[in-house]
Amino acid sequence: MKVSGSVALVTGANRGIGRHFALHLLERGASKVYATARTPELIDVPGVEVLRLDITDPSSVAAAAAVAADVTLLINNAGIATHQNLVFGDLEKVRLEMDTHYFGTLNTVRAFAPLLASNGGGAILNVLSALSWISYDGAGAYSAAKAAEWSLTNGIRLELAGQKTLVTGLHLGAADTDMMARFDVEKSDPADVVRVALDGIEAGRLEVLVDDASAQAKAALAADPSVVYPQTVIAA
Repeated sequence: MKVSGSVALVTGANRGIGRHFALHLLERGASKVYATARTPELIDVPGVEVLRLDITDPSSVAAAAAVAADVTLLINNAGIATHQNLVFGDLEKVRLEMDTHYFGTLNTVRAFAPLLASNGGGAILNVLSALSWISYDGAGAYSAAKAAEWSLTNGIRLELAGQKTLVTGLHLGAADTDMMARFDVEKSDPADVVRVALDGIEAGRLEVLVDDASAQAKAALAADPSVVYPQTVIAA
C-alpha cells in the first residue's frame, strides 16, 4: 500500500491526530484526502475535500460512502474520552464510548470495505490505544471500548484478507492533543504518531506500536493480573 497516489478518508479530522493525518497524507502525495468530522466547518486543512460524517449515525456514514466511492485508504481515527469508570460512572457515557469506538468504527468499515474491494483492496488503519490492552482507573469505559475495537480490528483483518485489504492497528499511549491536555504525562508529538503510522501502512504492517507505553501494555498481556494490577490483590 503506497500513500502516494492513494485516495484517503480520515474520520475525526477537525483536530488532533486526525488533522495531522490529513496534513501528512497530502504532504506524502495522496491524490485526494476526504477530511471528515461531525462538525466539518471546523476542518481547516487546505487542499482536502471536507465531508460531514458522524460515525455513530449509519445514515451519515452511508452518505459519506456514496460521495467518497473512490477511497483506497480508510483512517478510522474519530473517538472520544468521557473519563468514566464502568461500575459507578454515567452509563450513558459508557455506552457512548462503545457506540463511538466499537460500533462507530464498525459502521465505517462495513460501508467502505466493499468500496476498497472495488478499488483494488487498499488499506484500513484503526487508531487504537495502549489502553486497548490495560485498564486505568478513571478511564474504564475508554479501555473497554478500545479493547473491543482491538478485537474488531483482528476480526475484520481476517474477514477482509480475501479482498486484499490491509488492516493495521495503531497503538499509542498519550499524544499531545486536546483530549490529553488535562493530563501531566509524557506525550508523543501527533506528527510523529502519524509519520510512524503511515510508514507502517506502507510497510504492510498489521500492527504499529508508537511508543514505550504501548509496547509495555502489550507485553503485560502475558503477565498474571496480580502483577499488572497489584492494587487489586486482596489478602487472604
